[in-house]
Amino acid sequence: MSVLAVAAVLDGEFEYAIVDGNTDPDPLARIVALAAPASLTAIALSVMPGPQLSEAVRLTRQLKTRLPGVPIVWGGYFPSQHPDTVMRDGAVDFCVRGQGEQAFAALARVLTGGGSFAGIGGLSYVDNGRVVHNPIPPLTPLDTLPPWPYERVDMSRYFHRHYLGDRVGAHHSSYGCPFACSFCAVVEMAQRKWVAQSPERVEAVLRLFKARYGADAVQFHDMDFFISEPRTQAIAERIRTLGMTWWALGRVDELMRYKSTTWQAMKDSGLKMVFCGAESGSTSMLAQMNKGGTATAAQTLELAQRMKEFGVVPEFSFVVGNPPDPDADLRQTLTFIRRLKTINEAAEIILYVYSPVTATVTPRSAAAFAFPDTLDEWVSDRWQSFSLRRDPRTPWAPRTIRQRVRNFETVLNAYYPTVTDVRLTPLRRRMLRTTAAWRYQLGVETTPFELNLLQRAFHYQRPETTGF
Repeated sequence: MSVLAVAAVLDGEFEYAIVDGNTDPDPLARIVALAAPASLTAIALSVMPGPQLSEAVRLTRQLKTRLPGVPIVWGGYFPSQHPDTVMRDGAVDFCVRGQGEQAFAALARVLTGGGSFAGIGGLSYVDNGRVVHNPIPPLTPLDTLPPWPYERVDMSRYFHRHYLGDRVGAHHSSYGCPFACSFCAVVEMAQRKWVAQSPERVEAVLRLFKARYGADAVQFHDMDFFISEPRTQAIAERIRTLGMTWWALGRVDELMRYKSTTWQAMKDSGLKMVFCGAESGSTSMLAQMNKGGTATAAQTLELAQRMKEFGVVPEFSFVVGNPPDPDADLRQTLTFIRRLKTINEAAEIILYVYSPVTATVTPRSAAAFAFPDTLDEWVSDRWQSFSLRRDPRTPWAPRTIRQRVRNFETVLNAYYPTVTDVRLTPLRRRMLRTTAAWRYQLGVETTPFELNLLQRAFHYQRPETTGF
């Protein structure tokens, strides 16, 4: 989606090709072949932390060797968070931080027609041996940007069958978030700003998905879809007749402010599941996370009940093992999750071990923690694990805490198998629950080897690691 968004602003002005490193068996050969008959202005990569970063580093260095005269541009989450580290690597010539559409188009104009890099908002580059970071400009309203050029890619690759439907698409209907949660990478990228497509624009995209590609469901991967209740209600009313189901992300406190009429409109329009960052079972920890003055742990329980009443599945993520007392934090949140499950058994639970996303970390941990300053270190096994937030190996979260999280997760996922794994038969669900019952009811989570064996045998699919 990020690549399509950038491609849209190039249409009619520049020739370009889209290469998807996730689906193309040999993206290096494809790009080199594109360069053979013509002179390339630039090669741009959208880079996320984690496994995508490793592939981006490998591909970038190979491209720099094979096509040394072609500038390489990085954009996306990782270079927006760590531009100095990226720019220290000789293989990357430019970084685009934050919203990248207009910045990359402006860079392409300078690379082809000459001019100064200084006026391109959000651009990082090297000038006389010094890394320069241009200020990030105000966000561009999304309705002023052109529609994405879906016809330029093989869209059959991007509709999948899973829990939501038989042909599920994906869309970004907004950018940014006005909140400042201390653990969230979006704060650095969007500078607490939010822009959104109009309900009319969103409706047009979904109608295109249905008419052209036969889509019956969509996942909205907005950083926060539900910020504006009037917008959400208008979208729900516009797409109600499409017969499509949908999924989106939002905050617990904002969803608790929604009127019952809005919830009913969302349900009638096909809302099937909502991902929420519950984050903690402690209101004081939520305050420490800078979740906002209105966020409380009790609201998570209330939202679980409300979503049960409307038949919408909640998906709650928690960040556990927070300093300064990770052990107490873990105990409190795991107890809270058990209480949550008594209110709504259908609630999906996703657990992450706390890891900072920017250089700003808690005071007690700052002395013992620092981010890598090279891409080589970032792509090591240790930091790849950190990026996935499953096993970050931070000094405040020892192995014992990480193992307790995994053990609890194993027992919980067996006693309450995820609804999103459509391959789990009723018999297998009963087998998992029956085998896990004594552990869950007695709180015995140590070494659940029999549950691990069952889950491996059934190829149990956790939504946080494999998606739907």
